[in-house]
Amino acid sequence: MFLTKKHLSRRTVLRGAGATLALPLLDAMIPAATVLAQTAAAPKLRMGFFYIPHGAIMGNTSYGPEMDRWTPSGAGADFKLSPILAPLDPYKRYVTSFGNLQNEAMAGGVHSLAPATWLSGHRPDRGSAGASMSPTLDQVVAQHIGQGTTLPSLEVASETTQQAAACSGSACFYNTTLSFRDAHSPLPMEYNPRKVFVQLFGEGDTPEERTGISSLTRSLLDRISDRTRALRRDLDPGDRVVLDNYLDTVREIERRVQLASSRDLSGIDVPTAPVGELDAFEKQVDLLFDLIALAYQADLTRVASYIMVAEGTTRTYNHIGVPDSFHPISHHANDMDRINKLVKIQTWHVDRFAAFLKKLAAIPDGNGTLLDHAMFLYGSNMSNSDRHNGYPLPTILVGGGNGTLRGSQHIALSGPTPLSNLHLTILDKINARQDSFGDSTGTIGGV
Repeated sequence: MFLTKKHLSRRTVLRGAGATLALPLLDAMIPAATVLAQTAAAPKLRMGFFYIPHGAIMGNTSYGPEMDRWTPSGAGADFKLSPILAPLDPYKRYVTSFGNLQNEAMAGGVHSLAPATWLSGHRPDRGSAGASMSPTLDQVVAQHIGQGTTLPSLEVASETTQQAAACSGSACFYNTTLSFRDAHSPLPMEYNPRKVFVQLFGEGDTPEERTGISSLTRSLLDRISDRTRALRRDLDPGDRVVLDNYLDTVREIERRVQLASSRDLSGIDVPTAPVGELDAFEKQVDLLFDLIALAYQADLTRVASYIMVAEGTTRTYNHIGVPDSFHPISHHANDMDRINKLVKIQTWHVDRFAAFLKKLAAIPDGNGTLLDHAMFLYGSNMSNSDRHNGYPLPTILVGGGNGTLRGSQHIALSGPTPLSNLHLTILDKINARQDSFGDSTGTIGGV
């Protein structure tokens, strides 16, 4: 046997003119005649936590169960998605839905406690002068699977999370972020795509250094062009295609971020906006998803948390024919017109999540795809937005989980069950077992 294949380290990067770019997983990173699972190139689990505020239209209005637009039914070949979850149909074999989950930690908090308690199951001490929470699930996960990457975790949002309807006094610690590194360290959710891009691909630890890097006129890819050409010569045709597709994605996001930052607002009387945030909300939502996918592909982070729209937001959805503000219309008072508009908003967000899954399903990763090697929690920490209650919570778990998730099922729990039981189950699935998490009472079987 002749083994002539050149081997690259999984940590190979492209360097040039002060720039560094991580690479996706290439076949050349797997030593010849070596079983994939025995190499450093073995698929790494990617995890994500995707939050939507204001609950969902479930069987929790005065119209009863027949008005439920969220809850799927059945399992296996009989698994049927609901109208809101219908965009996930191409990927329903990766979907597990849960019925009867609740989160007592957010009870009575209206909007002020919903985001931070979603991944903690812990009710904060609101009498404390500062933040008083507990480490959130994403940060516990990051400690377990994220320490070998450039960013142990990535926290983003599609818009500012400082919303008047939800943020007041100490509540601002708990409604503006999903993530607490520890009891007293809330992590900000970045909504400026340029800053996220620099965080992923730039250099510098301070705002001054990042500003200097973002002011460079030459593209990151231009600065590593010589090294890129040299690497391509050493790669097999298959790896060249993977590399070229990856670099095309980096180039496109560079173009979109540059376009956003070069807007001329000098002749328009508008309030100051962070440079880089897109005017079109639908494009902003997609761009943040694209950055997360790129970070996963380059293995810059394996853990991401994304507030898809802020708690208490007044955001309108004209692009789907809903000119009403999300938060006011969420107080639907059982009005069918408002309920139908909420269903359109909630379905649109699932649709954008489905587009994200489509990207991951098309990205090879070892012996599968990034979606095969992912585990994503998607949902809200509110049920009926008109009542601000927390039961039952709209919750799905999506992805192959490196072979640990069954998918294609709805698990109807026998009665009100702590959301933290699902958190504990997730930790069990990734071999980060704990005796308890938040207000958990045990794990959930059959996931």
